[in-house]
Amino acid sequence: MATIKYSRQRQSIKEYLTETKEHPTADMVYNNVRKYYPNISLGTVYRNLNFLVEQKEAVRLTWGDGSERYDGNLEPHYHLLCNGCGGVFDLMMDSLEHIDTLAAANYEGTIEGHGVVFYGKCPECARKEKQKKKLKA
Repeated sequence: MATIKYSRQRQSIKEYLTETKEHPTADMVYNNVRKYYPNISLGTVYRNLNFLVEQKEAVRLTWGDGSERYDGNLEPHYHLLCNGCGGVFDLMMDSLEHIDTLAAANYEGTIEGHGVVFYGKCPECARKEKQKKKLKA
């Protein structure tokens, strides 16, 4: 097995992912890491994000619309995609692992896992929507 060369830039990307709750896009990662490594390229950020995902040190989140976000929280958890601001938020709740068993009981193939995304409004967008409705009333 090949030795993985240490990279300060990759380490900076990984640290940012584990410290942020924003579920950033590659552009957001790039803009943050540039503060510390001004000469880093967007291509380098993409390569390192792909590497971290391949090494299971980060998670790539896709929503079916072509956009990708990244999560450094490797603990099993679910997400809410805000219909207002487009933000992605962690939902800390009991696991829905049992749905793998339910799905497997009704499928001839093999179930290897699941992904669940909830859609709604984040607290800030819900508050703004409530205020807007009050003003109209």
